[in-house]
Amino acid sequence: MAARKIFPFMTPRRWIEYTIAILAGNAIYFLVLFPGLGRTLQHQPFRFDLGLVLDFLCCVLVYGVIRLGVSHARRWNDRNRTRIG
Repeated sequence: MAARKIFPFMTPRRWIEYTIAILAGNAIYFLVLFPGLGRTLQHQPFRFDLGLVLDFLCCVLVYGVIRLGVSHARRWNDRNRTRIG
């Protein structure tokens, strides 16, 4: 219960969104981008390098798309609810 007071906006739904963004972002980086990248943009294990930054940006991009989709769906549902009800 103490964690709820410290992080009031950390709902299970938000954790699911974070997890999906991390898994999908890593999949995009390692399965799609990584094979075609030059050596300097490929992440090397246990190092902070440009590949790690690029991987992080992929995850952030996926999370942004998820949040944008949720926001769009919420607006769409609210608009349709007022038409019907």
